[in-house]
Formats: sequence, C-alpha cells, structure tokens
Amino acid sequence: MRKTVLLNFVFFLVLNVSAQDKPALIDTISTFFNEIKEATGNHVTLWNKNLYGPVIFVNPQTRAFFTNEPGMDGTLNTEKNIYSGILPANINIANTALNRNDKRWAMIMLPLPKNKENRINLLAHELFHSAQPGLGFSLNNVESNHLDQKEGRIYLRLELEALKSAVQATSEKELHQHLTHALTFRKYRYSIYAGADSTENQLELNEGIAEFTGVIVSGRSKVQTTDYFLKGINDFFNNPTFVRSFAYYTTPVYGYLLYNKNKDWNKSITTATHLTDYFTTAFKIRLPHDFKKSAEKITDRYNGKVIVQEETAREERTKQLIASYKKKFVDQPHFEIRFVKMNVSFNPNNIMPLEDKGTVYPNMRITDVWGILTVENGALMSPNWDKLSISSPTQITDKKVYGDGWILELTEGYTVEKDENNSNYKLMKAITN
Repeated sequence: MRKTVLLNFVFFLVLNVSAQDKPALIDTISTFFNEIKEATGNHVTLWNKNLYGPVIFVNPQTRAFFTNEPGMDGTLNTEKNIYSGILPANINIANTALNRNDKRWAMIMLPLPKNKENRINLLAHELFHSAQPGLGFSLNNVESNHLDQKEGRIYLRLELEALKSAVQATSEKELHQHLTHALTFRKYRYSIYAGADSTENQLELNEGIAEFTGVIVSGRSKVQTTDYFLKGINDFFNNPTFVRSFAYYTTPVYGYLLYNKNKDWNKSITTATHLTDYFTTAFKIRLPHDFKKSAEKITDRYNGKVIVQEETAREERTKQLIASYKKKFVDQPHFEIRFVKMNVSFNPNNIMPLEDKGTVYPNMRITDVWGILTVENGALMSPNWDKLSISSPTQITDKKVYGDGWILELTEGYTVEKDENNSNYKLMKAITN
C-alpha cells in the first residue's frame, strides 16, 4: 500500500503470541485465515473478484510471522498449512500491502481485533490494497494538510456530524437532508482551500474505498454497522490530526448508504472519479449556490458552537508546537538524511504539517540502502518525500548513531559527518576503487 504506510488505527488486542502454546496458536491463526477466506468468498460480487490472497500476520514485538502461502523471506517451518518464521529486519511492519518474491501480500499486525467483524473488516481492507492495482486503482496517499487548519477541521467535523445523523436517519427525507448538509459542509471546505478537493479525493479513492470494502465484507448487520460508524467517528475526533486518516470515516459512510440503494455503484468508479461529485449525483442532491451562507445557517444543528470553541483552542496550542518543531528541525543544526530506495512505516494519526517545510512524524521506521532509522521523538519529512530531518546526533559509533529519540543502524560503508559550514550532519558513503 503506497509507500508502505501505516494507515490503520489501534485496536483492542486479543492474541498474546508469547502466552499461547504452539498448537493453540496455530489453531487460532488458522481460524483467522478461514474467517477471511469465507467472508471474501461470500462477497465476490462486490468487485467481481475474490479478494482472498497471500496474507501475513506479524508480531511487531518479536517479528514472528504466519502466512497462508509459502514464499515469504525468513520462513522456518510449516504446520497445518500455516507457514511461519521470523521477518527480516529490512522489512517494515505495518498494516499494509507488501510486494515480496513475486507476490503481493496483505500484511496485518498481531494481535488482531477481538471482535470478529472488526477482524474481518481489517483484513478485507488490506486485501483490497493487495488487489488494488489489478482493480485499476492507483496507490495514492497525498496529505490533506488543510485538514490541520482551523477551518478545515471545523468543516470536516461538521460533515462527519451530519453523516452520523444520516446513518441514523429513519426516513428517506431525513437521510436526504443530512446528506445534503454533509456535502454542503464539504463543498464550503473546498471553497476555502485551493486544491482541497483533489488531495482529499485521492486519499478517499485509496483508503476510503478500501475501508468501504472492509465494511461490506465484514458482514455486519445494519445495527452493527451504524454502531461501528458512530463509534469510529467519535473516536476519530480525538485524533491529534486528520490529514491522513479522515478518508476512513467519510467515504465508507457515503459508500455504505449508497450500497443500500445500489449494490453495484463501486464498480462504476475509477481513479478518475471525483467522489464528491459522484455521491452528489448518485443521491440526487441539489446543493446551494452560496456554500458559505448555507453552511453557517445549519452549523448549530451539528454541535457547531462546541466544535468552533474546541478548534479555536487547538489552533493556539498548535501554533506553539509548530514553532518548537520549526526550531528543532529547520532553524537550529540538525541531521539531514536523503533517500535512495526508501521504505517507511508510520502512525498517520499524530502527524503535523509544518507550513511549507514538510510534515513532522513523531514515530517512524525507515529502511534504505544506508540502513535502518527508528524514530520515536519526531522527524521532519520533506514535502516531496526525498529527505528527512532529525535532531543532531548525540553519539556516533561505527555501526549505530544515536540522537534524541532516534537510532540509526548503518549499513557497512556509510558514515555520519558534520558539515562545518552550517553545523548540520549528513550521511556519507565510502568511495571504493
């Protein structure tokens, strides 16, 4: 999936790999594989394709893995058609799709969700990403940085509040009204920020459609699906940032409500589809001409006063944090690392755009030709993803370099040197004859 991005949220955990004896563990893993195999088999018509394929479960603490097919690096043994082993250190662990040894794997971190439907939802989401290229969808994960701005956050939250009301609607008239309001908030948000419709649409076609797939394949009842959406949106509001995770909560709701009317709607979309316009037409929504006036008129119906108060307070806190990050990664001496063949995993729920300088990721793991970098206290990714800035090293050895909340494990032939002109640090590769 995209640049091997960590794109799912923290779930309640059920499987403690170290605490189970091996036979019971293998039986549990086998059950998980059988569950998703049955669920995808029951929903072949969703995409006219059975999404079931190579799956790898990985324990992020031990790197122990279990697969339903052979071919993953580090495989040690096989039992009951379950292949297990230790994942090589140069492969990042995330809920993602992974190309390895001529196969496209759906990677899912252990332990899995305790709830069966949530478990199937997660696996189907990642299996969609595995099948995504074959279905004709591009792998895009652009950042909607406007959703870290005050107005962007306000009108996203208002849209989601309207969608919460839509999934609880008891009549077609009520449903239509709430969908009209949701799309009005959305269109006003687009009018405030140039390019917002494009960046949001790209992530919604990627993660939004994947999550819609998970929701349908999960097999939840109407009541269960409504509860799932309500809880998910309420939890989402507590995320530090919305820029990379909003699509998990917008497209699935629109898609599910449309699926109740047209089971084949998703088969008519492509990477060129503008989902906002598509949903507006599909639901027969007539939007107002003056988005600003209309949005302001209906704000109070959706907890608007509280949302504005909370986002105003957040904006003040964010300004202080941005100033701190800018000083740490831009103004004062730092360590700049350029990418050659980068692979990255990260948490999308706590990142922060830093004006035109890029985006700060508090937690990351990056592998490249120069080694493995693990970050636990912030790093600044450049806008075009060609380099990373971290704090200056505090300790440098032949094989490892340490800094404030980060460790770099160097590949042989690479060293870290200080640039005496600006006091920044940089990676150097030994010149061989």
